[in-house]
Amino acid sequence: MISVVWFKRDLRVHDHAALTAAVASGHPVLALYIVEPELWRQPALSGRQFAFLGECLDDLDRQLRGCGGALVRRTGDAVHVLADLHTRHGIAQIHAHEETGLEWTFARDKAVRRWARQAGVPLVEHRQHGVWRALNRRDGWAARWVRMMAAPVLPRPALTRPAILPSDPWPDAAELGLADDPCPGRQRGGRREGIALLGSFLTERGQFYRSAMSSPLEGAEACSRISAHLAFGCLSMRESHQAATRALLRWSEREDKHWTGSIRSFIARLHWHCHFIQKLEDQPSIEHTNLHPAYADLRPVGPEHEALVAAWRQGQTGFPFVDACMRSLGATGWLNFRMRSMVMAFSSYHLWQDWRRPAQELARLFTDFEPGIHFPQAQMQSGTTGVNTARIYNPVKQSLDQDPDGVFIRRWLPELAAVPTEFLHQPWTAPDDLLRGWGVEPGATYPRPLVDHVAAARFARERIYTVRKGAGFRQTANGIQQRHGSRKAGLPPTGKRRAPKPAPTPGQGEFSF
Repeated sequence: MISVVWFKRDLRVHDHAALTAAVASGHPVLALYIVEPELWRQPALSGRQFAFLGECLDDLDRQLRGCGGALVRRTGDAVHVLADLHTRHGIAQIHAHEETGLEWTFARDKAVRRWARQAGVPLVEHRQHGVWRALNRRDGWAARWVRMMAAPVLPRPALTRPAILPSDPWPDAAELGLADDPCPGRQRGGRREGIALLGSFLTERGQFYRSAMSSPLEGAEACSRISAHLAFGCLSMRESHQAATRALLRWSEREDKHWTGSIRSFIARLHWHCHFIQKLEDQPSIEHTNLHPAYADLRPVGPEHEALVAAWRQGQTGFPFVDACMRSLGATGWLNFRMRSMVMAFSSYHLWQDWRRPAQELARLFTDFEPGIHFPQAQMQSGTTGVNTARIYNPVKQSLDQDPDGVFIRRWLPELAAVPTEFLHQPWTAPDDLLRGWGVEPGATYPRPLVDHVAAARFARERIYTVRKGAGFRQTANGIQQRHGSRKAGLPPTGKRRAPKPAPTPGQGEFSF
């Protein structure tokens, strides 16, 4: 009989409750990852994410070999793979982390639980993030989060009785039906990469994080860049939080206001990370259904809109800053948070697209795609939650504010490189003969704007707020706020702040920076 640890989006051996429990069971431990072809056919997933996964699994295998085991990789339907292992070897128990992901993974987990009950195999699911299953109300959620983050990090266990079986051949992306997805600037996956990024952020790169994170140019260096490693579970939320807390203490002792302010902002983002995942955990339909039902059918859906979505996706809207953001995202798999909000809002408000199509496109582009953050944010930036202010970003103002000298635009839109900064943010304001003199043929070399952004924003705002005036809207919105709204406790206070107490020392000493 074997004890199976089913790895999903928890690709590490440190602070791993499922692995720790399996080792404690006394049975030989099988470390299992299942490549599920049907999962990779979901429209939100992409080749760049699969490539990142492969690197994470290679690193996980290295970690497991370091503590006496090895990773076994199988390809197929999860129920079929587990049933086959049970028939051949006998499964005493299965340990896994709870996953808040796509509605597809939610259905798959239910199918595995049904099979386990019928087969008489205990299936134990462990909490991974500060996200609670079957949560009836948000009151007290933030305090629970704080307690979980303060609990000791689980050390790497020793696999004294590993169960090592042959692995299936690793499929390539084409075998899974994934389209070719070149992403030359993509981050590499794996725990070693994540540790290095977190360490450099807390000791070198993050000093001006709080002020730089709004800029797509500065944010690429000043942001932590561990989002993909959190999404795939190469780093745990708890160990990341505790590393940040210790760094905050050290910088507070040095009275460095830039560092302490930036790390406080980072810690607040970690809290925010779980807060949003909790929304999807509580209501999986957020992935595809308007949070407030009054917004159903507000925006048109049909094949005639695909041309607009395609132009936006390819960075061909005629708004240089928006296009630079989309092209940068396509080439790197990453974009800073403020610009993620802007490009989503631009598609939903200025182009008046139903949020679901642009959200799918963005999900595929993000190497760090995290469903629990992505889909609630897509709705928030599209005005369909019913409880958030309609934030309609002015693409020209954002361009002037975040890229005043046009460095970012010129990097990603080389066809506009010769356009003077005076006209770079709004090339349509320059006479055509001047544009031609700078090597730009209007409508050919670079497109004319798809919309009048001022008129489009006015139209969108009127439509959104007209819906809000409808009968019963506020009552439903109050219910949504009660179910999903933050209670604020646990977030850094806005008044005078004291240095935090040191966080518990983690196992293995990996986060000593």
